[in-house]
Amino acid sequence: IEQKGQAAFIPAVRVSCCLCVSGMNAAVRATVRVGLYTGAKVYFVHEGYQGLVDGGDNIRPATWESVSMMLQLGGTVIGSARCKDFRSREGRMQAACNLVELGITNLCVIGGDGSLTGANEFRTEWSGLLADLVRAGKITDEQARKSSHLNIVGMVGSIDNDFCGTDMTIGTDSALHRIIEVVDAITTTAQSHQRTFILEVMGRHCGYLALVTALACGADWVFIPEMPPDEGWENHLCRRLTDQRARGSRLNVIIVAEGAISRDGKPITSDQIKKLVTDRLGFDTRTTILGHVQRGGTPSAFDRILGSRMGVEAVMALLEATPDTPACVVSLSGNQAVRLPLMECVQVTKDVTAAMAQGRFEDAIKLRGKSFENNWNTYKQLAHINPPDVKSNINVAIMNIGAPCAGMNAAVRAAVRMGIIQGHNMLAVHDGFDGLAHGQIEPITWTSVSGWTGKGGSMLGTKRTLPAKMLEEISQNIAKHNIHALVIIGGFEAYVGGLELVQAREKYEEMCIPMVVIPATVSNNVPGSDFSIGADTALNTITSTCDRIKQSAAGTKRRVFIVETMGGYCGYLATMAGLAAGADAAYIFEDKFNIKDLEMNVEHLVEKMKTTVKRGLILRNENCNANYTTDFIFNLYSEEGKGIFDCRKNVLGHMQQGGTPTPFDRNFGTKMGAKSVMWLTEKLKQCYRHGRIFANTPDSACVLGMKKRALTFQPLAELKADTDFEHRIPKTQWWLKIRPIMKILAKYDIKLDTSEHADMEHVLKKRSLLTK
Repeated sequence: IEQKGQAAFIPAVRVSCCLCVSGMNAAVRATVRVGLYTGAKVYFVHEGYQGLVDGGDNIRPATWESVSMMLQLGGTVIGSARCKDFRSREGRMQAACNLVELGITNLCVIGGDGSLTGANEFRTEWSGLLADLVRAGKITDEQARKSSHLNIVGMVGSIDNDFCGTDMTIGTDSALHRIIEVVDAITTTAQSHQRTFILEVMGRHCGYLALVTALACGADWVFIPEMPPDEGWENHLCRRLTDQRARGSRLNVIIVAEGAISRDGKPITSDQIKKLVTDRLGFDTRTTILGHVQRGGTPSAFDRILGSRMGVEAVMALLEATPDTPACVVSLSGNQAVRLPLMECVQVTKDVTAAMAQGRFEDAIKLRGKSFENNWNTYKQLAHINPPDVKSNINVAIMNIGAPCAGMNAAVRAAVRMGIIQGHNMLAVHDGFDGLAHGQIEPITWTSVSGWTGKGGSMLGTKRTLPAKMLEEISQNIAKHNIHALVIIGGFEAYVGGLELVQAREKYEEMCIPMVVIPATVSNNVPGSDFSIGADTALNTITSTCDRIKQSAAGTKRRVFIVETMGGYCGYLATMAGLAAGADAAYIFEDKFNIKDLEMNVEHLVEKMKTTVKRGLILRNENCNANYTTDFIFNLYSEEGKGIFDCRKNVLGHMQQGGTPTPFDRNFGTKMGAKSVMWLTEKLKQCYRHGRIFANTPDSACVLGMKKRALTFQPLAELKADTDFEHRIPKTQWWLKIRPIMKILAKYDIKLDTSEHADMEHVLKKRSLLTK
């Protein structure tokens, strides 16, 4: 295709990291398919930089079918290797020669900061390398003119999440899945035997995995390189473990990053900690070092979607690049894809290392980014502060509303403990608004919620009943139990129920208390938040089930599966699972379709069966269309596909609501629960007048939600305008804009909307403030 004066846009996809991680294949697949979709010629570079230097069969054209059935594979199918040759100018000159001979002038690099720095150096000296090649007679002047500049775009693949500028690197979430699986297995045996377990996770220079693991499992202590423990930590640790046992805890969990250090820079090892605990306390202590288990396994749904979105954004960045555009890295901020200058990110990453070396640990935490800082602050608040002796005389009630989902208990636990830390009396309301109306209210303590982060469902009990018909009883119980604030954790019913309580303030003064709604539902349909607690767990359940379903057709071939997902009228699960599992189509309520669309999808599958990929996957949201039911679509595909493919259907049902929460849902629930109580504490101070709490302003009843890049509080009343109450969904939903990616990756000829492409941003503003 014609592009900025070049005859053709020819990207090469290569994985240059020394160690591969889960999720890279999704990025490779997306880059190849979107590149081909734009009319480009795409090449694989096998074995990283070594393949670039060696050339020959290591640089091969990529086809649409060559990236099929790789989403569920860990590692990288195009290989990766360490390369000494590329570090020399001679090696880079040979690499440049190989690229010029094939007419490749765009390079997409997936790796860590070392690999990306090498790519930028390659780009910087490109002109000089071409001049040397011309002088040596290895390329002609015409070849040098056609390949006058090299565009570079990077995607970060690292389980450590140690690259500044992005909230999550490809591979991190999958590594957390492996770690949490082990933690869950260990905690059961530890509880049985009353043991202390020390778990060492990867992270030589970055403590992200250790920190999030500690948050997700409620660890008693975490050691990370960015924030070494204070002097005398040995006494503090032993006191903490003893206190936990005195409170009735049957196990202790200590998480250690492999790069953990003391204040004077000396390593803190898991063996050292084990000796300390055994010698001083006499506790039965075990050590587990996870090692390379963390790098392997099937990629999580999050990593597949992240890799796919990054791959698309990488191709767009290369398409729009000019000779003056700096090498960029595509990254994630909240739920937004952003582009950042590669070397700015590398510089800030180096600044973190420098800050740690100089003992500026607070700066190191800040330089890691807002996400890391929030995780650290939440962990400190929940684990490092003893409950105050002075009580606030404030009673805060917590309840679950709607269908149960994984992660609800993590939010309850964090809210309860944060409330106790603030000096409040925490009250548990069982069975939702029914329980609030019938007085099923009791105190809940610090130890009551021990171990709740890893439990699925709702430990408090939950019902879908709305409060409108029980307002009198509810107001009486609020007065009887002297409830000053309310935390409502649940789905669309929690949102509507909160609205009904706010509207009842005119008649019942008891309802004039601060309230916060925390979205928790597999459907992800609560207005005011881009994500709901529980949706990630459901998404992983659907994705892993689709993997198994597709694999079942490996021997039979020519088979199409129709899978029905939950979500009510919200198509989030069907769309995102479609992207993560590589579906051919996903039918949802928000994206209207008719019989012609169904016919086109059948024809598309008929054509697909003529290729080497002889299986299809169709997802259908349960309420996408009243007439085009799962049975109707199954019968239609079966009839139209006669003699070409056969069909099978699966209704996943309530398995999507069960299971243990994913690391994302545990972490998200913990942060949401803690933040909600901190907000209520401030709001209670503002609403305290004449010796009592009185809150009747719109901003005293809010939804706490993730919007684009931050956790924000939005008044319930203000969100009504953005709510489709009939279909129980928000009127605007961010994920609809990434639906075309799924269709393009399934080889549909549609237009990709690039009107909201990511502009180049900068990360050095924060760095300059810290170094002044």
